[in-house]
Amino acid sequence: MSATTTNCVRSMTGQGHASAQGDLGTMTVEVRTVNNRGFKCSPRLSDSLASLESQVESLARSLIPRGSVHLSVNWRRPAQLSLPNIDQDVLQAYVEQLEHVRKTSRVEANIDLSSLITLPGVISSAKQNRRDDEQLWAFVASTVTAAIDNLNEMRATEGGRMADSLHADCSQIRVHLDRIGEIAPRAIDTYQQRLEAKVQRTLAQHDLSVDAVDLLREVQIYADRSDISEEITRLGSHLKMFVDVLDDSVDDAGQREPTGRKLDFVIQEMFRETNTIGSKAADSEISTNVVEIKCAIERMRELVQNLE
Repeated sequence: MSATTTNCVRSMTGQGHASAQGDLGTMTVEVRTVNNRGFKCSPRLSDSLASLESQVESLARSLIPRGSVHLSVNWRRPAQLSLPNIDQDVLQAYVEQLEHVRKTSRVEANIDLSSLITLPGVISSAKQNRRDDEQLWAFVASTVTAAIDNLNEMRATEGGRMADSLHADCSQIRVHLDRIGEIAPRAIDTYQQRLEAKVQRTLAQHDLSVDAVDLLREVQIYADRSDISEEITRLGSHLKMFVDVLDDSVDDAGQREPTGRKLDFVIQEMFRETNTIGSKAADSEISTNVVEIKCAIERMRELVQNLE
């Protein structure tokens, strides 16, 4: 028994349903999931299935790596298993004893079967107690797995839409990051021109002069302090990693693996580099692009919080 696998990322929110009929009766399973940092399962089983609760939770854990899971399992037995069981051996024993008493005491009286079934031991639930637990567990497990398969199909569909949105935001970030890369060198030249003009005006007002080397040294200090080339490179690297993780959500064995937490960590690093770029680069156009990148990252963060 294994739930359906898919190469697409999955949302943590969804619901699934499955029902099955067989010799043991009718089994109905409903499962609903919402986002959660880890795995949390809240199973609700029919009283007659209470002994299987831990097995149901273990099965759900193996098929749903992450999320808050609300799982309901209901079992309706076949009519013949639900009816009380008449122990014919006990009933026959009562009849034979009464026949013996009637013969020995010479009492003329009819034996009323409807009265006999009220005697101790005649009615029992022995047939229910002799259920095949292995067969019952196989019935429960197959229905729970089918419900989770339906759940995962819905979550994969929603995850696909979320992945499309994340890709669109990544493309926007790349556009703004490339623009920042184009602006950054020009920003140094602009600063140098502004500084030279300001210094020249001040010197002219006071009839002074300054060595060009000193002016260039000041420009170099500013250039070193505001250099964002490393941050641009790292943000580009994090962006590529995010897309790679988003597109490749299967392990070496070909099995789907959860990627939500990994993507969340990558987003934290992207936001850190973006903040550094904004604080180091004193340029209005760079700041505008940084704001757009932050807006895209925040949209991505909200979506990633709901990815498995």
